[in-house]
Amino acid sequence: MKIRFAVSLGLDSTAVDPFAKELVELERLGFDTVWLADVPLGATLDPIVGLSFAAAATSTLKVGANVVPLGRNPLTLAKSLAQIDQLSQGRLLLSFVVGLDQPGERQALGTVGSNRGRLLEEVTPLLRDWLAGEAVTHGHDGDRYHFDGTPSPGRSYQDPLEIWFGGSGPAALDRTGRLADGWLGAALSPPEALLARQRIEQAATEFGRTIDPEHFGLSIPYAAHEPDARTIESLRSRRPDADLADLLPVGGEHLGRLIARHMDVGMSKFVVRPVGLGADRHAGLGELADLLLPLQT
Repeated sequence: MKIRFAVSLGLDSTAVDPFAKELVELERLGFDTVWLADVPLGATLDPIVGLSFAAAATSTLKVGANVVPLGRNPLTLAKSLAQIDQLSQGRLLLSFVVGLDQPGERQALGTVGSNRGRLLEEVTPLLRDWLAGEAVTHGHDGDRYHFDGTPSPGRSYQDPLEIWFGGSGPAALDRTGRLADGWLGAALSPPEALLARQRIEQAATEFGRTIDPEHFGLSIPYAAHEPDARTIESLRSRRPDADLADLLPVGGEHLGRLIARHMDVGMSKFVVRPVGLGADRHAGLGELADLLLPLQT
């Protein structure tokens, strides 16, 4: 089982100055991937911009992101993703998500009254075809997405470019089994992650598919010391009945134990998001490397 670690730097769009230095540092330390989160209504670094910059600033570090395809034109999104993958020579990693459904998000993305999961199901095959260099015919006049033999704007470097899904509800897990190449979950305990993996595999089997057993991962926030109240509030709002110790490890020993438990249930790809790195971010990344990289295979 190949164990890989990505780091989500958690930069907002008003504090991107350290980004270039931290990319180089992540590559030097030996992390597998830098990871960005797409939060349409948040002051976060846009993943298309950020991954393009990361691809240019590094040479071996993979560049990955959760991407919200909804609200973006599928053709231009396919073009951007293919070009990032070409420019990075195949270092792009993707997980598609439907968004956080924050107040006002559906209106801003133009998805009010729509089933976001079904939109993701509709868009994903279009993107796959364009990334593979194929023309797309889809929909009819008046449909949200209508393409009449629209040629590919460019192939991806990877053939194919894998598309993973996020989400942890039953419909999201079934969708992953039917359509995705892998799964990146979040805010789940190890027993919950096991049940999610089993449901995805069952759905895949029902549709005559298999998902690589190494294509199951989890995003985990991590605090070296006691986390701030805002981080705790955010987790409690998502999982009010959960044991936060299984969602937000505090201290290196706890992080190591939690990752080991997730590995025992079949997780092998981890996006670790350090919270409260403080002023000396360089030292914080070094400490994180000392904790995680001995486990990376």
